[in-house]
Amino acid sequence: MIRGASVKDVAVHAKVSIGTVSNVLNQPEKVSDATRERVQASIAALGFVRNESARHLRAGQSKTIGFVVLDVSNPFFTDVARGAERAARDAGSSVLIANSGEHGERELDYLDLFEEQRAQGVLISPGGDVAARLSALRDRGIPTVLVDSPSPSTDFSSVQTNDVAGGRIAVDHLLEAGRTSIAFVGGPLKLHQVRDRLAGARMALSSADLGEDAIRVWETVAPTVEEGRRVGFLLAEIPPGDRPDAVFAANDLLAIGLMQALLLERQLDIPGDIALIGYDDIGWAKSAVVPLSSVRQPSELIGETAARLLIEESLGGGSAHQQLQFTPVLVARASTVG
Repeated sequence: MIRGASVKDVAVHAKVSIGTVSNVLNQPEKVSDATRERVQASIAALGFVRNESARHLRAGQSKTIGFVVLDVSNPFFTDVARGAERAARDAGSSVLIANSGEHGERELDYLDLFEEQRAQGVLISPGGDVAARLSALRDRGIPTVLVDSPSPSTDFSSVQTNDVAGGRIAVDHLLEAGRTSIAFVGGPLKLHQVRDRLAGARMALSSADLGEDAIRVWETVAPTVEEGRRVGFLLAEIPPGDRPDAVFAANDLLAIGLMQALLLERQLDIPGDIALIGYDDIGWAKSAVVPLSSVRQPSELIGETAARLLIEESLGGGSAHQQLQFTPVLVARASTVG
């Protein structure tokens, strides 16, 4: 074995031309069976590994799709990525996940990296304003599709859920369950998903003649289990007569943290003392100690659809950019209807 063996090394070892080795790697049908087997034996003996980066640079584009996600630890994004990976694999491409962690600088760094690598395209669930950067990528021949986010203009395709409708569905359900004092727990409010879900919740209250301001907002610094627990302890300290009788959490991670604090640490009854509904319907929701009601997003379908749009654009298809929006659905469980 030759460390870092080259195409030339393989050619010398197999007693063929460099062009023949290239054909074995890229157009094997042009090479006789005997010659192909000899070259492949030399490749194995020398431990030759194709330099994909160099090949992509020569071709001007790779078969790798970059996917910048807000929070790779959130099962929602794991499911979205699974759908994207399935669509990419069907097209002969692969997906490379980059976790921005809601940090703007890190988000831009990953976009720079994917540009340097001549990515086939970029999927992104942005945490900040990246419209100018995405325009620059597009101008350099790298298409982008926004995931779980509206498009900043008709110049880009996007795939998302109607979060305003989702927020309304959640609070309509709580009102139908007889709840009248509702809190919203979510944040940071700079995230459009959180703002849209809160807007939908306020619309539901307004339609019920309770007024948009009837909802009490508890903003969190992140949509995590830990932040849900923190707010849960604060809610538990409120006297029963003043405490909300229902909570709409902006995602299931927050709802699970709330449940841990309210039920396990403070022994409040769910839904007796406080009804609780989340958002996303991640796998953990139905297996929580009290099965969690949630607003379901078609997470894998979002990822699969976004990747298919991106691949089509990268191949020169799809003359018009598409802004696609799925409608979420209510999944009622024991945390609100027990």
